[in-house]
Amino acid sequence: MNTAGDNAAVSEETKRQYEFIQKARALVNKRSDAIGRKLTFYVRTFGCQMNFLGSEKLVGILKEIGYVEAKSEEADFVLYNTCTVRENANNKVYGRLGVLHGIKRKNPKMKIALCGCMMQEPTVVDTIQKTYPFVDLVFGTHNIYKLPELFVTMWEAGGQIIDIWDSYKDIVEDLPAERKYRFKSGVNIMYGCNNFCTYCIVPYVRGRERSRNPLDILREIERLAADGVVEVMLLGQNVNSYGKTLDTKITFAGLLKEVTQIDGIERIRFMTSHPKDLSDELIEVMAGSDKICKHLHLPLQSGSTRLLSLMNRHYEKEDYLRLTDKIRAAMPDIALTTDIIVGFPGETEEDFNETMRVVEQVRYDSAFTFIYSKRTGTPAAKWTTQIPEDVVQRRFDRLLAAVQRIGAEKAEKFTGTIQKVLVEQINKQDKTLLTGRMDNNSVVHFPGDESLIGKIVDVELVWCKGFYYMGRKSEK
Repeated sequence: MNTAGDNAAVSEETKRQYEFIQKARALVNKRSDAIGRKLTFYVRTFGCQMNFLGSEKLVGILKEIGYVEAKSEEADFVLYNTCTVRENANNKVYGRLGVLHGIKRKNPKMKIALCGCMMQEPTVVDTIQKTYPFVDLVFGTHNIYKLPELFVTMWEAGGQIIDIWDSYKDIVEDLPAERKYRFKSGVNIMYGCNNFCTYCIVPYVRGRERSRNPLDILREIERLAADGVVEVMLLGQNVNSYGKTLDTKITFAGLLKEVTQIDGIERIRFMTSHPKDLSDELIEVMAGSDKICKHLHLPLQSGSTRLLSLMNRHYEKEDYLRLTDKIRAAMPDIALTTDIIVGFPGETEEDFNETMRVVEQVRYDSAFTFIYSKRTGTPAAKWTTQIPEDVVQRRFDRLLAAVQRIGAEKAEKFTGTIQKVLVEQINKQDKTLLTGRMDNNSVVHFPGDESLIGKIVDVELVWCKGFYYMGRKSEK
């Protein structure tokens, strides 16, 4: 856990929030003394890895002010860190709020807070105000660090507190965080997105791209390494455009090269990469380092150049194929994964067949496949060329079958080999097994005890079951 004293260069805003942590702790302790027990909290995270990393900071702050973590929403303080990439994500949150209202009736002093991407939508905030007045605190994506101050305001002022920013102010560092894993961690290197894909709400709720200072990133990773972290995941909506908003001249490849020099860090991952910005320099740095995992998530979205233009993706099918050929030439064993949308407005049978041809040519190790759904607030949601559901479903089923077949074929080649596996946890279904990940992000289950958690061990892959392996610890 970070504390204000860890870094002499912490900002004035960081110091200010630590002052509010002290005030919040006094309020929490007073309430705990009055009821004869510690107050409890529960944080639920919806959405992407950046949200999960944000929640680690929220959890760290809540523990710092005196709460203890509960296992369910039957808690004194419940906070949802929301996602809005699809409207179904919004509906899930609204559904859970109905449940929380029932819990709050039994515990009137319970506090409910909402933050994250969903809260950046004005229509959502309006709905919260009108339909869910029992929610105590609402804040967005740009001011998560401000939770201590907002908590004190909520506790002292009463009523519904809403604090939404349209854009960033400062990137505030060095507040408490509670990592889920002691041996691996995500690290934000940038925030926001400038790409404005026509199906995506992210630039509207996350704001424009802003890169963190490289020295701040490197210092954070050095602290993580000193605390036992062996694997870091560098996170951004488009890591390949890192550095463009900085006065310092640095590229993502340059930053990545610096991270490889940090003692104690044995594995480096990153996501997400936009194909239009992936440089020859990045390929060279990846190929030249044993620390950088040979796994690249490179969203395709569609194999049709016509649809890619409608999506505002800024590359053509041929550009993407040349790029994957170049990557594979430099790193023949790299695992390539992707995102693909089926049923984008105006998609013809030929457009879809173009996507299928790319899938067969590139041969992804795995793919996240999505049926297009309208996202209010994006240009594509207004188009009149929406595809009938039955047509989309047939196409989706074909794509999924191809992706699964190719993925299984790609995975089978590792059967019988010995691979290095970072052990992450006791297997959730079978307590005699451990679960970990290979360099290429494949999941491996094998017998072992918890003393191996957090270590990178040699595992013989005995057999492959689609997208995971069963193995045994190698004695060689």
